[in-house]
Formats: sequence, structure tokens, C-alpha cells
Amino acid sequence: MDHQPKFFENLSGAGKAIGVLTSGGDAQGMNAAVRAVVRMGIYVKAKVYFVYEGYQGMVDGGDNIVEVSWESVSSILQVGGTVIGSARCKSFRTHEGRLQAAYNLVQRGITNLCVIGGDGSLTGANLFREEWSGLLEELAQNGKIDAEAVKKYAYLNIVGMVGSIDNDFCGTDMTIGTDSALHRIIEVVDAIMTTAQSHQRTFVLEVMGRHCGYLALVSALACGADWVFIPEYPPEEGWEDTMCVKLSENRARKKRLNIIIVAEGAIDCHNKPITSEKVKDLVVQRLGFDTRVTILGHVQRGGTPSAFDRILASRMGVEAVLALLEATPATPACVVSLSGNQAVRLPLMECVQMTQEVQKAMDEGRFLEAVRLRGKSFENNLNTYKLLAHKIPDAELPKTNFNVAVLNVGAPAAGMNAAVRAAVRVGITEGHKMFAVIDGFEGFAKGKIKEISWGDVGGWTGQGGSILGTKRTLPAKYLEKIAEQMRTNNINALMVIGGFEAYLGLLELSAAREKYDEFCVPMIMVPATVSNNVPGSDFSIGADTALNTITDTCDRIKQSASGTKRRVFIIETMGGYCGYLANMGALAAGADAAYIFEEQFDIRELQANVEHLTEKMKTSIQRGLVLRNENCNENYTTDFIYQLYSEEGKGVFDCRKNVLGHMQQGGAPSPFDRNFGTKISAKAMQWISKKLKETYRKGKVFANTEDSVCLLGMRRRNLVFQPVAELKSETDFVHRIPKEQWWLKLRPLMKILAKYKTSYDVSDSGQLEHVAMLPKEAVPAAI
Repeated sequence: MDHQPKFFENLSGAGKAIGVLTSGGDAQGMNAAVRAVVRMGIYVKAKVYFVYEGYQGMVDGGDNIVEVSWESVSSILQVGGTVIGSARCKSFRTHEGRLQAAYNLVQRGITNLCVIGGDGSLTGANLFREEWSGLLEELAQNGKIDAEAVKKYAYLNIVGMVGSIDNDFCGTDMTIGTDSALHRIIEVVDAIMTTAQSHQRTFVLEVMGRHCGYLALVSALACGADWVFIPEYPPEEGWEDTMCVKLSENRARKKRLNIIIVAEGAIDCHNKPITSEKVKDLVVQRLGFDTRVTILGHVQRGGTPSAFDRILASRMGVEAVLALLEATPATPACVVSLSGNQAVRLPLMECVQMTQEVQKAMDEGRFLEAVRLRGKSFENNLNTYKLLAHKIPDAELPKTNFNVAVLNVGAPAAGMNAAVRAAVRVGITEGHKMFAVIDGFEGFAKGKIKEISWGDVGGWTGQGGSILGTKRTLPAKYLEKIAEQMRTNNINALMVIGGFEAYLGLLELSAAREKYDEFCVPMIMVPATVSNNVPGSDFSIGADTALNTITDTCDRIKQSASGTKRRVFIIETMGGYCGYLANMGALAAGADAAYIFEEQFDIRELQANVEHLTEKMKTSIQRGLVLRNENCNENYTTDFIYQLYSEEGKGVFDCRKNVLGHMQQGGAPSPFDRNFGTKISAKAMQWISKKLKETYRKGKVFANTEDSVCLLGMRRRNLVFQPVAELKSETDFVHRIPKEQWWLKLRPLMKILAKYKTSYDVSDSGQLEHVAMLPKEAVPAAI
């Protein structure tokens, strides 16, 4: 990016008042958004007000609209729901109600509103904004306010953030709360799977989503469910027979359990509801399987927000304040949202109209249109699910006579198994013979390679670690033997799932092409490492799971610290030289500082941090949290920092330290990692098929161009194939990190939210875009 950085120092909120409210159904992460709005608002010298109980509080006024301070939002980051309350409000729908609300806001000089809620709440806010000047004139006529006030508060600015677990709002990849709701669903599915296996049962799970099947679809993708019912894509006529045949086929293939997921709004192609009870009765009557129904209900709204939702909501909250500061009477009310990995601003009413279009399409039976309107991410999920859930009978499969090998390289990362499963199943569907290599390049050299079938990878999505086994060993010293194995097993393409070693391994193999023809085949790498240090990709499989582990641990540690008062914890995270986990963990856990290698620090900075914490102990928040990346500095070790803080903080606070270690590599993969792994791996496999067709000449595959050795990564908004040779110039090989890392832009965010003065480059801040303009191939912000 060659643009001049634009800093927000020149955006002052002095003299402005911002009101923040949550409305509609609650969602995990709303508090993180509220916290970010309050702190960013205060940071830019604006006054910030809580509006309690949503629009009801705005109409009732009085103690429901209160000015807040920095400390008002302490300790709410990890709390689910919304601490400022939310209520359905009938009176705001009336003209009198809105008149009263306008009066209450003008009394406090509030002309900027940040509304966190669903499409209903945001539509209400937009109407309020359109009526604003009329309402003020009416108040002046009634003698409630003077002409001066009408002039002074002439315009109302509105920015929305979508808080909804259903992810049912068009124009945004992920709404606040969706990822956490998926966490709740997946926790339940994982627990149910063990009991279903024991008794050979079928479980029908009903998840939320009255008008939107996102939660059902993504959880089905994340747990490898046998069947899923969603409102946007009803099953075809005669689905009862098809489903029962599929279930009994799965049982015949020695699968001991069946999982069927039903969205609460599921319908058939005649718009008649399909209920979980109906599905259960069907399975019992036709197949006689022992079947149980579990309705998840409000569990999905509860619990702590996931790391993803906290970071998303914090980014959106800061972005919302910037949007309010930059708003003019001419700018339409907007929503801040995420597209891929980038913050965008979209006109609120365009999004609402598009969201309503989906419902209209469903009501009129235009289901394919409904899926398309939901956006590219939804469509991708649906296509991937269809590809992986149902095996095509062998007789109908194409036969390509190509053999493709899959291997894991590097340290284990949660989500690797989901990626292997997707690769194997897509490969089989495309007509290839799939081979699994055990224990990475080392196992490859020793001939640990076997054919792997569709059924072999069943139930792999929820398994942590690496089932195939993985090693850090690089191929350079085994080239001869690996070439021999490729010849013996006639391997025509390679898919490597792993971290920095996988990237180095592919560079070594492509360099060896001159000597060995065996390596002249298409090779692709899918990034999987907790460190998230692979060049060419914003995210790698496993990093989200590790981040959640860090965040959960920090929550517990903060809780223990708030019990003892005046205690500072120093926590060491993994990541090699890459500060991603430390920095993002600090943002998600609400830490006071994060020491990373990418941003050099000296003793003066350490001293400043200690002083900052000393000041903090004088307030009502008497605890501190500091994260340190394991390799951030060879001399300022975790012990050194612990001892420094202990000495300098004597009499003010005491210190404890905690090294998180390998627990960051373990655990069941998060929904994000399961899905990201599944989707990126399926796409990589399709690339392999395309390359095999292109490079097959005279009875053999021969690929020796640079673009036949690629890394598939997520860049901002898109999944991109990049030749590994081209990524060399972007890599710092000594420290095993990319030279430029997107998340460093979020570093000032963490500092601002921890009350440090800093400069924040807002040139990347969302410029107002239009809904239809969003790129078509946008993938998961969070999948």
C-alpha cells in the first residue's frame, strides 16, 4: 500500500457526545463492542453515555442515560450477553416515543448514536435519524427546547454494529456473536458424539436460526453431520427416502452414529416446516434406529465470547467511533462490518434491504436466489458441505488414474485433521486415488505411505493434533529416498498441510526438480500452525484454537487476580518470533501490554509500563495482565520482566508469572479452524485437479514451472494461490516470519484500549462502500 498513512490525531471528539446502546436479542461480544466504543470515545475526548435497556431506556430517559468513565467498562470484555441491557420496545415504534427519545438525547447534547443490534434495531435507528430535525422542530414548538438547541443539535449521526448470533445480516461476513454461538453448538456436538458412539444412536440437533441457516450449515460442516436442514436450501421432493438411504448406508460402512442438524426455521420446498420431532419420527419409523432429539435453545446465546468475537467487536467498536467522528449530515447511516479480514463501512439501509430480499426470495420459493443473496461465504459453505457429506457411489465416480499424497509437516495444529479429511474426500470425488503419508517428510522417506479411503477420515473434523503424525524434519537430507517413494507409489501430486517447515520443504523440493523428475508434479501447501507465521496468508489453521486457549487461560488468571487485588500477571505465549498470539491474545483478554519481537522495546518502555500499572492500581481496577512472546527479546526474558516488575512494583502490586507452553497446541479445534481447514483444503484439492489436467502430457504428469508449487493463503478478502518462489522476497528466513504482517496494524488498538497514548493509522479504515460491490470471492472472515 503506497498511500500516506492518515492518523486519527486530527479527528477530535471534543465537544461531541456519543450514546451507545444494545438492542434486540443479546449476543456474546456485545460487551467487547461497548467497551471499545466507550474507551475509544473517551480517548478522542468525546463524552460517552450508556443508554440502558435499548430504545426503552432512550424513551424513558432519567437514570437510563448515564455518562460513563474509563473504568465503567472494566472487566466486561469476557462477559457474555450485554451489561447495559436490551429490551424489545413498543413505544419507540410510535411517533410520541421517538419524540420523547429525541428530547432525552438533546438534554444531554447527544447527537451521535452507536447502535449494536440486529436489522430491526438498525432500521429503527435509521428512521429516527431521518425524522430527527422534524422531531426537534416539534419539540421547539411545544416549548420543550429553544431555537438555539434546534440549530446546535440539528443532525443525528448513526453507526450500527450487527450483534446477532444468526449471522443473518447481508453485507457482513460475520456478525458479533456468531462465532461464540458456533463454539456452544460444537461443544455440545462433541459431547453428544461420545454418547452416540457408545450406543449406536442417531441424534437430531435443533439449532437457532429462524430465518437463516448459517449456524446449522456451519456446524454441520464443522462436525461432519450426516444431514442438515436449512431454510435457504430446502431438500428436494422425496427427501425422506434419500435421507434414510444415506443414513443406512453410513451405518453399513461401520459408522456407529448419525448426526442430523436442523435449523429451527427449516422448511421443505413447499414452505412447510420441517421440525426436529418430525425428522426423529421419520428415522424411527423407517429405519428403527435408536434416535434422540436435543434442542440447544438459549445455550447458544450464552457463555463467554470467543477470542474471535472479542477481537471482531473491539475492531468494530473503534471503527464505529471513527465513522461517527468523520460523519457529515450528508453521509448515510452506516454499519461497520468485516469483509474477509478487512473492516468496511456499508450504507445501513442497503444492507437491510438486501437482508429483506433474502426473506422475500425464500417466501416466494426462489431458493437458489436466497442462497446467492446470503453472500459468497454462505454459498461456499453450502457447496463444500454438499461435496464432503455424501459419498458418490464408486460406479459413478470419474477415474483419473492420478495418485495424490497428503502429509502433515511441522508442529501439530488443531484443524489439521479437518484439512486432511476435506482433501481426501474432495480428491476421491474428483476421481483420484488418495494416499496418506505418516510422520511428514521423514515418514515419506521411510515408505510410511498408504492408500486412504472416504470412510477412513470419518469423524476427523473434531479431533485435535495430527492423526497422520507430523515431524519438523525437512526433506533436503532425504531427497533420494522421497523421490524413490514417489516413483514406487506413482505419486502425481503433493498436498502439504503444515507450518513454516512445510513452506521450507516445498522450496527444497522445487529446487530439487533439476535433479529429480519425480518432483516435477503439482505441489500445494495449506498453512497450519499455531504461530500464524507463514508468509502469504493472514491466517493459518490452528491459530484460532490457540488464541482461544490463551484467552480462556487469561480470563481465569484475571479472575484470580481480581480476588487478591493489586496483582500483575506475566504470561508467556508461544509463536517462535511471531508475535501474533501475544498481540491478539492481549487484545482478546484485555491485557495492559504485550511484548513482541516485531516491535523492539527497551528498558524505558518497561519502566513506562510499570508506571502505567502503578497508576492503574490507584483506580478501582486493581489487577494487571502482561503478555510476552517467547522470543520477543533474548535478554528481557519472562523471568527478567517478572523480577523487574516485582522490584519496581514493591508496595504497590505483587507479581506472578505463567508460561502457557504446549497447551496452546492441543485441544479440540475451534469452529473457525475446522471450517477454515475444511474450505481451504477443499479448494487446494480442486487446484491440484486443475493442474494435473494442465500438466498431463503423453501419458505422464510433468510440471516444472514456478506456478506449479503454490501456497494457498487468505489475503485480506480473498483466498489466493501464490507460487512459493514469489513468497521468498516476503520472508524473513532467519526469524521465520513474514516481513510484513497485517495484525501489527491492530497493535495500537490494544494500546488505546489499555489507556496508552499512541498513534493509530486509520488509512485502512473502511471507506463507505456499496453492498453489491463486495468482492465475490470473499471468504471467511471467520468463515
